[in-house]
Amino acid sequence: MDVRAQFSMILNLEKCIGCHTCSVTCKNMWTNRKGAEYMWWNNVETKPGTGYPKRWEDQEKYKGGWIKTDNGLSLKIGGKLKLLSKIFYNPDQPTVRNYYEPWSYEYEHLFNAADGDYQPTARAISEITGDYIEVKSGPNWDDDLSGSDEYALNDPNLSDEEKKLIKELSTVFMFYLPRLCNHCLNPACVASCPSGAIYKRGEDGIVLVNQEKCKSWRYCISACPYKKVYFNWNNVKSEKCIFCYPRIENGEATICSQSCVGKIRSLGVILYDVDKLTAILTENDTNLVDYIRECILDPKDEDVIRAAKESGISEEWITAAKSSPAYSYVKELGIALPLHPEFRTFPSVFYVPPLSPILPTIDTEDYIPEVDKLRIPIKYLSKIFSAGNEKIIKDVIEKLIVVRKYMRAKMLGDKEKLAEILKNSKLEEDLILKAYKLFTQATIHERYNIPQTAKGSNKDSYEQQGTIGFGLRGKKGFRK
Repeated sequence: MDVRAQFSMILNLEKCIGCHTCSVTCKNMWTNRKGAEYMWWNNVETKPGTGYPKRWEDQEKYKGGWIKTDNGLSLKIGGKLKLLSKIFYNPDQPTVRNYYEPWSYEYEHLFNAADGDYQPTARAISEITGDYIEVKSGPNWDDDLSGSDEYALNDPNLSDEEKKLIKELSTVFMFYLPRLCNHCLNPACVASCPSGAIYKRGEDGIVLVNQEKCKSWRYCISACPYKKVYFNWNNVKSEKCIFCYPRIENGEATICSQSCVGKIRSLGVILYDVDKLTAILTENDTNLVDYIRECILDPKDEDVIRAAKESGISEEWITAAKSSPAYSYVKELGIALPLHPEFRTFPSVFYVPPLSPILPTIDTEDYIPEVDKLRIPIKYLSKIFSAGNEKIIKDVIEKLIVVRKYMRAKMLGDKEKLAEILKNSKLEEDLILKAYKLFTQATIHERYNIPQTAKGSNKDSYEQQGTIGFGLRGKKGFRK
């Protein structure tokens, strides 16, 4: 058993209201500088939809992630020779059109325009070229437009049959999907970098880009199946979410978590077995979620604790893992799932799938419908969170419904109903209460269980933006 520690995040999509506060605070903290205008390290997408960049889930177009071969796993973008052939032109790489051309407005014209018969207007101007542009897309351009032909029908997760269904008003559905770098256990971006500039930190598993080593190859952008590595056109370096590590090292939550209005995010440590992870790399897609769960170890098991100490994991991190909300969501409750596990990068960011509104035509005696009567198709969720395994999604949704039914019966004092729910439940009573506590009443310390690392810094994160992630020795970086 080779135990490693990974800092992890859980996002409960049932609670996301699509307010974009996480995106805006992240933007203000890390990417409000030249060359990073189009970057949204954290963005919120409406599903079904095309996302940001457009159709990022279509790996036939972008060639991100890993594929199974006779010799194990290989990068989908190809080996060294194929990468060399794309050195001057890489057709698999998203362009600024796939993201959007960042723009501002000519506000000065409102004040300086000559006298005339009409009110002056502020035209859109490109933040890259300075020319006038016609705005046609943005990072959340299809926000709340899941029922439209232009966006939902281009979602690569929808089959032709499902596309027909969402054209009918009574079956239209939508939910929000906040996305950030998954700080994967098997990151394709790291494997694809010829310069070795991208690396995964041993102490917490956070994936970073060394700006001194980055040579602008940009293969990391192609290899990342989630398209969460960006290219700064001003300093010609790759950049990505750094999991707010200057805050994490001080025991503080990431800025997207801290600012979340719906309190949908939880942070914590998980311990996993690298030996098991290596063994499951080439398992079938539909079994990957179960195997990922097996790789995550019980932090209270004495053998795991002993092996963790032998691997150099500190007592503080082991203690944090024992009360980690991430472990509770993923392993104990079994309700948090990775995003597109079939990409085989093994994300450390997990999602609690959303329930959905009740169909108006359904007669619901208990006000809480059964799993097969929910509006969001199980098949659609399975394509996003379980590599097409619908049974896993059904199990998760049933657990979420049980929590609601149990708490409703308990608050109504219906003992007969409580006994009936527990008899057929996939969760024990103590786990139902634990899930309810995590969903609704968890304190900030219960949602963010963050051990402080030895690299803690008291410096202001705002002063470090654009310099870390990163670490420019002898310059502005704080790592001397």
